[in-house]
Amino acid sequence: MSSHQPSAINHQPSAGPVVAVLYGPGINCQEETAFAVEHAGLQAKVVNFHDVNEGRENLTDYQALIVPGGFSWGDHFGSGRIFGLHLVARVTDQLQELVSTGKPILGICNGFQILVETGLLPDGTVGKRLGALLQNKSARFESRWVDLVVTDTKSIWTKGLEGRVLRMPVAHGEGRLYWEDKSLIRPCLCYAKDGQPTEEYPLNPAGAPGGYAGIRDKTGLIFGLMPHPERASLDWHGSSDGMELFNNLARYLKG
Repeated sequence: MSSHQPSAINHQPSAGPVVAVLYGPGINCQEETAFAVEHAGLQAKVVNFHDVNEGRENLTDYQALIVPGGFSWGDHFGSGRIFGLHLVARVTDQLQELVSTGKPILGICNGFQILVETGLLPDGTVGKRLGALLQNKSARFESRWVDLVVTDTKSIWTKGLEGRVLRMPVAHGEGRLYWEDKSLIRPCLCYAKDGQPTEEYPLNPAGAPGGYAGIRDKTGLIFGLMPHPERASLDWHGSSDGMELFNNLARYLKG
C-alpha cells in the first residue's frame, strides 16, 4: 500500500501541510491514523517503507511523520525491533534531518516502540537505543479503554491539555516502559485513577512504572504513546479525546 484513499466519512482535508503516515509489513492502523489527520484539517499520505527504502519516497518531503500501530514484522525479536533496525540502517540521514529541521514526529503503540528502538525517543538520538517497551506485567495482550491524565504540556502534541483526563483504548502486549537514565524520561501522559497517575492494574494495563503511557523528547516535537488516539477520534468510537493530539498538530503546522 503506497497511497491513501479518503474515507467515505465526511471530513474536509485542507490543501495545506502533508503528514506522512509510515506503513510497513504488519502495521495495521495506517488508514485510521490518516483519517484522524485529515479530520483535523491536514493532508495525510500513507507512505510505504518499501518506497522509502527504494528511494521513491523521502520522509523529509513531509511536514510531519506519524508511525502508527500494529505488529510490524510480526513483532519478531521484540515489538518494533525489526522496523526500528530497518529505519536506522536504511534512512538514518532522513530521520536525522527530520529532527534537525524540527518536524513533529508521533509514534502510536507499535509506532512508539519503533521510535524507542530507533533512539528518536527518549532524546532524539538516532541509532542510540536508550530505552525499551517490555512485556506487560500481566504477561498477556491487554485490550481495554483507559483514562489518561496529561501531566506535561511542553510537547506540541499535548499543549493546552495539562490536567485533562482523556479516554482512549489500548491494545498491546509490550507497553511497560524501561529506561536506565531517568533524567531522559519526560512523561506527558499517564494512566490515571481519579485524575492522578497510577500503577494499579488494570487501570494501568501495562504495569508501567510511574503510570507512564506517553513520553516526549527534550524539544517536545517527538512524542510516543501506547494508547490509540486514532481509535478515539469520533464520538461514536466511544470518545473523541484522541483528536486533541491531532488538532494540536494541525494548529502547530498551520501556525
